[in-house]
Order: sequence, then structure tokens, then C-alpha cells
Amino acid sequence: MSIFHYGVFIPSKNSVVEGLHSSTRRHALSKFTMPAMSPTMQEGGIASWKKQPGETFTAGDVILEIETDKATMDVEAQDDGVLAKIMVGDGSKGVKVGTTIAIMAEEGDDISGADALASESSSSDAKSVPSESNKDAEDSKAESKQSPTSPALSAGTEAPKSMAPQGTKDTSAAGQELGKGKKDLSKGDRIFATPIAKKIALEQGIPLAKIKGTGPEGRITREDVEKYKPGSTTAAAAQSSASKASKASNEPVASEYTDMPVSNMRKVIASRLLQSKLELPHYYVTVDVDMGKTNKLREVFNKSLAEKEGGAKLSVNDFIVKASAMALKDVPDVNSAWMGETIRQYTKADICMAVSTPTGLITPIIRDVGGKGLATISSEAKALAKKARDGKLQPAEYQGGSFTISNLGMFGVSHFTAIINQPHAAILAVGATQATLAPAPHEEKGFEVKHIMKATLSSDHRVVDGAVAARWLAAFKGYLENPLSMML
Repeated sequence: MSIFHYGVFIPSKNSVVEGLHSSTRRHALSKFTMPAMSPTMQEGGIASWKKQPGETFTAGDVILEIETDKATMDVEAQDDGVLAKIMVGDGSKGVKVGTTIAIMAEEGDDISGADALASESSSSDAKSVPSESNKDAEDSKAESKQSPTSPALSAGTEAPKSMAPQGTKDTSAAGQELGKGKKDLSKGDRIFATPIAKKIALEQGIPLAKIKGTGPEGRITREDVEKYKPGSTTAAAAQSSASKASKASNEPVASEYTDMPVSNMRKVIASRLLQSKLELPHYYVTVDVDMGKTNKLREVFNKSLAEKEGGAKLSVNDFIVKASAMALKDVPDVNSAWMGETIRQYTKADICMAVSTPTGLITPIIRDVGGKGLATISSEAKALAKKARDGKLQPAEYQGGSFTISNLGMFGVSHFTAIINQPHAAILAVGATQATLAPAPHEEKGFEVKHIMKATLSSDHRVVDGAVAARWLAAFKGYLENPLSMML
């Protein structure tokens, strides 16, 4: 039974969608796994289930909403069926692609076996990804096989008498620490340590009772034993207590702050921007653009559009997007991406525009801007921005692109620099248009008021040299200061 499609990728009839398991025989329960809603998706969240266990559904019904790193997307039923059991509930985060999230059935199936199949699925999922504690246990077993210890030697027990000659007293620091360790152990406290940690402690005369374990559930590991220094325990403990007391006195009380959960989208934004800032050799070039003629032409166009029924108004950003596309055509080196072994130069200007949403920043794409008029650019930009804020963008609408624009002018920001949206070679940061006095010898008063907008191009120096960035900004500035040239 073929159950779901995602509204993202439409595979051919002969293709197999990885992570989607369906029953090929009648009256059999089937596992439904976390789908990959985009080529790069590795994990996601369950926003909400639209059907409850035991409920039937028909083709086209929305079964659940999945939260990706960019949007919340519907998962629809392709055939009729029954939701037998939900294994991953609403609000779950970080669900790996391929993890079983529900048990499905066909109408008329006996769903009493759903719990057993769910338990089997949970066990198989757990085995496929071993936990850190399991890995540590496996390492411990391997170490114990390689370096066997006496079965009579338990964690933290005293060293054999052969460690020191009979009739002599061990006056070394290690010996004294070991003696103290014996007294501590006589109180009956049990100490957990890996076999290799016990062996090293035994050979070096180190009291395990004096070591604080950093392994699972406080287990003492090999690294803990190797880092131990005789005589440092008391000082370290005193220093730790003092630092904790100081930290406690400086920390605000819980009523003075609120810890906000980090969404999948915010995690991806943080990861990608940090990677871009650390790996890419950014540099910045800024120009002042006189927006006087663009503002006048915008007024003329908007007056003409207002006379038409349903006519939309053009924004300054529409002109900026169009001018950017024209400049990319004139200086194609900027319309490129670093691909490692090659530099990919694009033939069309697919421009990403940064849109702020309640869950974070996203960059929907206006495709082939150079081949579109201002009215089309305006309507597409508004539609994409609305879908972005509603969390309804499809992957094809925000993945890819060749150039990015971030405009904070509407917030009154005069100037800023932006972080490059990898793998693009550049991003344009646009500030607000501000009235500025400028010398004007031809004027009787000797000055005039100009409406100046600052634009800063952040470039990847591996792809775009300084002179190339300057040429691109000159072209961009020219189109906005003579906007009719964009219509030619």
C-alpha cells in the first residue's frame, strides 16, 4: 500500500522513496518512517499529527505536519488507510530521517499487533544508532580482553603487597594517597571504573577513590586516571568549591530570565552562518547611491498602477532587486559560487531575498529576475514573503539561488554588513535612504538635498576580487541613479 507523498519531490512511478515503507500484501501492518522533505534534510520535528490512532484517512488528507529547518510542511495521504499507532508525538525535535514514527494499516486490518510492531521498530532503531554509553561499554570489554586483570581485584581495592617490599613503609606521595584511598574504600562506597582504568591505577599505585569519573554515570575512564596528579585532589576540590560558590553568587535567579528552546531552523541558521563567517574570506565594499530619480520614477509608476483595478504598488526593494540582476549580467563574475575544485558561474540571476520570520531568517528566491519586469518582480516578492512568514515555502522556493539581498532600510538602519549565504560569492546589504546635504555650485544657496542610500557588497575573495566588486557596485549604482536604463 503506497501511503504518503510529501508535496516536495514527485518521484517517477518506478522510483523508490527512501524512508517510506509500505505494505505490499493485504491485511498487514506497516511502518511509516520520518521522510526526507529536502535533499539535505537529516532530521526534523513533528509539529502535529492531524489524525489520531484508530482514525481512518482517505487520499489527500493531511496526516501530520513536519517541521524542517526552513518551514512546516504537510504530509498527505496518497491512498486510504488507518493510523494504527503514533510512535513519535507532537512537538518532538531532532527526529532522524528513517526513524519509524508511526504504524499504518489498511481499513479492515487487525491493528492489535501495532504495539508489538512498534516495540520491534524501536529496538531496531536503537540498535542502528548505538549510544555513547554502549560504545563505552564495548570499549571497556575490548580493553578488558586485551589487558585482563585478576578476578579477585575489584574497583578501588588495595594494591597487591608485591607493589612494595615487605617490612618497609611506603612514604611516597602516591603511597600516602593510596593509603587514604584504602580508608575511604573501607567505608563500603562502590567505585565504578573501566577495566583499563583499574589496570593503570593498579600499576601506578593511584587510588581510584580520589578520582572523579567523567564517563557515563560517573564511571572512571582511562583518561581520568592518566590526568590524575597526586596531591592535587584537595586543592582542586577547594578551588572547585570556591568557583562554584562564586558562580552561584553571580548567577541570576531563575525568575530574572527565561530559557527559550532552540528550533531546528535556528540551529541550522546558527550552524551555517558560523561556518560561512569562519571559512569564507569576507571583505566589504560600500557605495553611496543617489535614489532621487528612482524615487520619482517609482511615484510615476505607482500612480499609473493605482488607476488599474487591483494594481499593486512598487517598492524601493523591487528596483534594488532589478538593478542587482542587471549588474549581475554586466559583471557575471559576481553571479558565481565556490564549488571547491571549480567556480560555477550562473547564466541567470536567481536572487534570494532575506525575509525575517517569527522562527528565523529565510531566503526565498525570485527566479530569472533579469527576464522579468518590475510589476512581476513585485508580485512574486510579496507572495514569497507571505509564504515565508506563514511557514509554507516549498524547498524549491528557497534552495539554490545565485545572489542574495538583505535590506534593513525599512527598519531605519543606515549601514550594515551581511554574512555571505554559501555557496554564493556575494551578498548585498542595503540601508535606508536618508536626506543628505551635498555641495551644489550651480544652486544659488550652494547646496542641495540628496536622498542617499548606502549599499555594501560582502564578497568571497576566493571568487570575487576587489576590482570586480567595485565594478559590480558601479553598475548597480548606475542603474539606480538612471533607472530608465533598466527598461532598455
